[in-house]
Amino acid sequence: MHCVAQILKTKQDNRVYTIAPDAKVIDAIKLMAERGIGALLVMERDNIVGIVTERDYARKVVLRGRTATETPVRDIMTTEVMYVRPDTTNEQCMALMTENRLRHLPVIDNGKLAGLISIGDLVKDIISEQQFIIEQLEHYIRGER
Repeated sequence: MHCVAQILKTKQDNRVYTIAPDAKVIDAIKLMAERGIGALLVMERDNIVGIVTERDYARKVVLRGRTATETPVRDIMTTEVMYVRPDTTNEQCMALMTENRLRHLPVIDNGKLAGLISIGDLVKDIISEQQFIIEQLEHYIRGER
């Protein structure tokens, strides 16, 4: 079972993209599209004040008749951001994400932002672990070491 710190080390791009709460939603959507990501942490100085996702845009801008060019991110962001620590296991993250219907979790280490993991990162890690176990069992069955 891997922990979040190990998962972060295996990510090809470990950058965390952020946006200010006063930025317009259109800027958040453009940044997510450019980077091929589904969420941005909303930061004021070094503090996480929220998270904004494509889902927030669809449900809180489009469906409510707002405009992305006029609406600030602070009006649609989720302010109660759950997070994990580097020693949290992938299974604990999956449980937290499933129970709370989340797709992204910031990683906080000693009070500082250390990364962001997605449900995709966890699924990839779990599949990799299972593949390793399968290979080990195959070697055992064939009598190899």
